[in-house]
Amino acid sequence: MIIGLTGSIASGKSTVANFLKKRGYPIVDADEIARLVVEPGSPVLKEIESVFGADVIKEDGSMDRAKMGKLIFDDNRKREQLNTIIHPAIRKELIAQKEAQIAAGAETVILDIPLLFENNLHEYVEKILVVSVTPEVQKERLMSRNQFSEQEAESRIASQLPIEIKEQGADAVIDNNGELAETEQQVVDVLKKWQV
Repeated sequence: MIIGLTGSIASGKSTVANFLKKRGYPIVDADEIARLVVEPGSPVLKEIESVFGADVIKEDGSMDRAKMGKLIFDDNRKREQLNTIIHPAIRKELIAQKEAQIAAGAETVILDIPLLFENNLHEYVEKILVVSVTPEVQKERLMSRNQFSEQEAESRIASQLPIEIKEQGADAVIDNNGELAETEQQVVDVLKKWQV
């Protein structure tokens, strides 16, 4: 079974992914893949440089994520340009890693994809597991984790699909507002129910 794991920023999706990893489930991490496809010298990074200019490349040849983030955050056209370059490469690598896990004998593979719904990747999975928190908890965690002001945190949260919409598209929702043990127990219950 291919399980899509998603959530919103600061919802605790990585915590759930780590728990699944400890239980022996192979994880294909879209964030890691997104970093991999823009490594120095990669064709994707060269294309980004030709579209956005040398300003977005650091001296060591890597992408300047902070500059790129500022460039695209409030500019939908530029964000769309970047996505058009990066997303096909991410999809290709995501599928390759999933297929490699299956070829290696994995019966269940977890695709950890933060923007599963936003990027229309739900067709690649059989079940969707959404990690959810209340907006208050999400904002508090994001401010604490990233040293964001309240306004910065709200702006980041608003840039993603609302969690309620993700919950509607889920096969199961993990409520991550409580203690870690409670979250882990919910994950165990879902895996039992799905018989994986």
